Amino acid sequence: MRNSLPPELLSLHAIEAARELLTGVVHTTPLVPSGPLSEAAGTPAWLKCEHQQRAGSYKVRGAYTRIARLSEAERAHGVVAASAGNHAQGVALAAELLGIRATVFMPEGAPLPKVTATKGYGAEIEYAGTSVDDALVAAQEFAERTGAILIHPFDHPDVIAGQGTVALEILEQLPEAATIVAAVGGGGLISGVAVAAKALRPDIRVIGVQASGMAAYPPSLAAGKPQKLDRGVTIADGIAVLRPGDLPFAHVSKLVDDVVTVSDEDLSAALLVLLERHKMVVEPAGVAAAAAVFTGAHRPTLDGPVVAILSGGNIDPMLLLRVIEHGLASAGRFLRLAVRCTDRPGELARLLGLIAAQRANVVDVLHSRQSPRLSFGEVEVALSVETRGPDHSRALIAMLRESGYAVSLLADATP
Repeated sequence: MRNSLPPELLSLHAIEAARELLTGVVHTTPLVPSGPLSEAAGTPAWLKCEHQQRAGSYKVRGAYTRIARLSEAERAHGVVAASAGNHAQGVALAAELLGIRATVFMPEGAPLPKVTATKGYGAEIEYAGTSVDDALVAAQEFAERTGAILIHPFDHPDVIAGQGTVALEILEQLPEAATIVAAVGGGGLISGVAVAAKALRPDIRVIGVQASGMAAYPPSLAAGKPQKLDRGVTIADGIAVLRPGDLPFAHVSKLVDDVVTVSDEDLSAALLVLLERHKMVVEPAGVAAAAAVFTGAHRPTLDGPVVAILSGGNIDPMLLLRVIEHGLASAGRFLRLAVRCTDRPGELARLLGLIAAQRANVVDVLHSRQSPRLSFGEVEVALSVETRGPDHSRALIAMLRESGYAVSLLADATP
């Protein structure tokens, strides 16, 4: 049975104490101005680069704070954690630095680079279920069975205190910041950020961002207590959490100004902008705050600067390829077309020549005579085409149709 009393909120002192503990352990990550983000926000906008933190995300801040405060007796039993990757790496690194044995439960299908990195820090990996919530249940059972100390990814005051040190850095680097935007999974980062930011600057706005396919906070806030989603799907595995933590929920409901959502398309498009314009590799969950600013989902009401926290950069290269393609499609720069034409010599060359004349780049071609949609003497050509944007894509499609081709859009084509 869960405690019916509301949890006690952290103080600024708790965040400051965590910062002292983390001195010499974590990096003070850069805060950089962003032209594309500023243009979208209509006000100066900055990026807090936690994807450049040790182990690739802010998670090591909370993990180290929690583990460093264990007693010698607790350390002797080792620690256990559940994570899709970033918390896993944070716990593994913190445990390695402190000389403590670590076991990490990860969902089946966790990104291979995150698994490899976690092993590289010396942790033992176990797999359980298909979500962070499934892995957390298994980790809790392991803790009960072995005496290992569970290092929760977000529902513990030490973890929240460690994550909150991000806000201390932001307000030192940019004292005039008016809005801080952060990704939200279970809620540990946004809780710590809100405690520190609101204590130092009561007028500052703190906005949380969830992936729309796995957004437990909006219904939870509406209900006044944490609600568990039945299911959810998103490319942002780092914030794919079905239920808010009790302690984070208490902080979010009291201190956070709003929690908004962004789609996977928004995440892909934002990731692509950061890659192209800032030369930054950020994972889908890590780019959520920037995606909210790009789309206007953060609903700015202040004239002052906006800071978007880039919370992680640990992305599987194969996923990165798919997300880039998805981002290009969302931006109208990547088309997948099905073109029907007559089955005669030279017709494919004519089709490709027309596309080349429009200065579009064909990525791949699949020529088929087997589709049930085809009449006798017809073939279907499936094309992946790079364009310069939505206007160019629409002009290309119009030209092909004017040239007598039957053209239809395949999945992920949004001119």
